[in-house]
Amino acid sequence: MKNRTNGYFHLHHMFRKILIANRGEIALRIIRACREMGIRSVIAHSEADRDSLPVQMADERICIGPGNSGKSYLNIPNIISAAIISHAEAIHPGYGFLSENTSFAQICKDVNITFIGPSAEVMAIMGDKVSARQAMVEAGLPMLPGTPVLHTVAEAQEAAKEIGYPLMLKAVAGGGGRGIRLINHPDELERVFTVAQNEVREAFHDDGIYFERYLARARHIEIQVLVDNYGNGVHLGERNCSCQRRNQKVLEESPSPILPRELCNEIGERAIRAVRQVGYRNAGTLEFLVDEQNRYYFMEMNTRLQVEHPVTEMVTSLDLVKQQLLIASGEPLQLKQEDIQLRGHAIECRITAEDANLDFRPQTGTIERYLPPGGPGVRVDSHLIANYEIPPHYDSLLSKLVVWAETREEAIARMQRALDEYVIEGVTTTIPFHQRLLKHEGFVRGDTYTRFIQEESEALGI
Repeated sequence: MKNRTNGYFHLHHMFRKILIANRGEIALRIIRACREMGIRSVIAHSEADRDSLPVQMADERICIGPGNSGKSYLNIPNIISAAIISHAEAIHPGYGFLSENTSFAQICKDVNITFIGPSAEVMAIMGDKVSARQAMVEAGLPMLPGTPVLHTVAEAQEAAKEIGYPLMLKAVAGGGGRGIRLINHPDELERVFTVAQNEVREAFHDDGIYFERYLARARHIEIQVLVDNYGNGVHLGERNCSCQRRNQKVLEESPSPILPRELCNEIGERAIRAVRQVGYRNAGTLEFLVDEQNRYYFMEMNTRLQVEHPVTEMVTSLDLVKQQLLIASGEPLQLKQEDIQLRGHAIECRITAEDANLDFRPQTGTIERYLPPGGPGVRVDSHLIANYEIPPHYDSLLSKLVVWAETREEAIARMQRALDEYVIEGVTTTIPFHQRLLKHEGFVRGDTYTRFIQEESEALGI
């Protein structure tokens, strides 16, 4: 099939059918992109998600197991079988679940199904935090002083002497904020190391730990990249994700409110150069910490689409899921770095089924009334509908409320207005917490850092 786009001749065809190996809002997000591109979507779902909105919206649905994600969304044989039975040519893993699972990416390749993401080889390098640091050092990115992989308390004590306190303990195979601990004092080391090691051994079957120097008021800045199968790549600016609790992001924005534009451009250019050097393909995100002197350090890479991708879409006017599909189908990237201009300001609030007053304890229940906000510049990515029962098996994300406006000040006002409009009844959510966060003078100034929510917990009423 020959078609001509922007002067390129190519012999690739867009997928006719894609299997979505995920659930909730991200599954719906991918279904919508497929629908606009004329691609049929098949959703592989668990028993617990049988009546969910994405399952109703997909063109085809296949049940792959019970509610427990280990038996469904993480069940590789069932997902691959579902793709083969439904004649899907590609699998989109979304985020979480199998999105960064190297053997899943490899099995897709072995059975001739396109995995929408990087190759298994590059994922293996970038998904392991220690080898990712090594690869990025070689590609010229600055690193926080850190250690090789540690397996014993004795090794840890030795390493800690060299780096000095306070230090950050991290699991090699961690994710979702698990296996990250702050150690302020030598007396805490043995206990914290042992607890963290047991936690990650259970979660990830890998007890490798490493230390990094801890920065007190670090800002968490990440760079979104897109690279096609021919090594053409662009970065799509930065996101500031410094509002976190328990190392999980709760609010993200783009562009960064405080960092100088030149600095962000420099980080972006170095990031895209580095990933092209390691042969990275598709969408990915490089995470950096920036200290109070504006020195930046590479932390890790997410080799997938991220929860907060909408803020980048809002300021660049690009559809990242469509870009992922185009790249995976073999299309050359139609974007040049000079085409990428960040316009206006976008903010995303992650609305979760959690009680902020009870240390963000997850809630379950039935959505009795549901009314999402609307109006100019407001986007809601959510799988919620009235009478939806929140299953107890998965994470607590209910909705991503995203706003865009010309300036950050207007974006904050718009987000406050949208939060005021948002009705979710029947379950406790973090909407009231976000309303307080957006009024906090530190947030309004743009002066957020990774421990901001923790240190301001009294002012934020948590």
